[in-house]
Amino acid sequence: MRGVATREVLMCRPEHFTVSYSINPWMHPQEPTDTGRALAQWDALHRIYLDLGFEVHRIDPIPGLPDMVYAANGGLVFDGIAYGARFRYPQRQPEAPAYNARFAELGLRLVEAEETNEGEGDILMVGERFLAGSGFRTDPAAHAELARLSGREVVTLRLVDPRFYHLDTALAVVDGERDLIAYLPAAFDEPSLEILRSLYPDAILATQRDAEVFAMNAYGDGEHLVIAAQARDLPAQLRERGVEPIGVDLSELLLGGGGVKCCTLEIRR
Repeated sequence: MRGVATREVLMCRPEHFTVSYSINPWMHPQEPTDTGRALAQWDALHRIYLDLGFEVHRIDPIPGLPDMVYAANGGLVFDGIAYGARFRYPQRQPEAPAYNARFAELGLRLVEAEETNEGEGDILMVGERFLAGSGFRTDPAAHAELARLSGREVVTLRLVDPRFYHLDTALAVVDGERDLIAYLPAAFDEPSLEILRSLYPDAILATQRDAEVFAMNAYGDGEHLVIAAQARDLPAQLRERGVEPIGVDLSELLLGGGGVKCCTLEIRR
């Protein structure tokens, strides 16, 4: 397989993956995790991206920071600007300096955030617009900060189900150029649903069973979308819209509350 649209992404291999604390409903420290299995699953995702022709950068994992694998939370990159993350929970706050340093190495202009935000976990770019989540991790003040920095429209969406604590767990950008998204309606409050219905009347509406295996936590190039292998309804919905689904099993990484998109930070020059 070979994607027609080049993507540049940043990833972090889960060499220190475990679940040693709980900051979301998916994390259960008392249950065992398998770092070797997490590595094998991550390697499969990495191979898919290379097969699609993506340029994949890596950041060195740091012992004691098991959530570094969820690179999407490390910041937001657009127009060659890296808007750094400012994590809500202390367990993840040491990740921010590491990601900021890597952004500088990649030749990006770093802007350190003043407001709490968790990068692409809660901020997704659809065409020229940002959709920005709030409710659990990212402060709405960060949305205003991003609007000032970017000069782009930033649309606030409020999440209400703690299982879908980041926007990228409840909403997927299927094809930004076509303004095509997929989302789980039950994850949002009613005012946010009204916004989504207005802006994206042709959106794919996800099923609960797909959302619960993190099928919304997906990433692709507009012609392909890499999704959870366990998704049951989304593959057919994607094919109906001319997008080819590529399934990958990241079930071990779901034990930390992450999937495909969580492992993928897009670099937009």
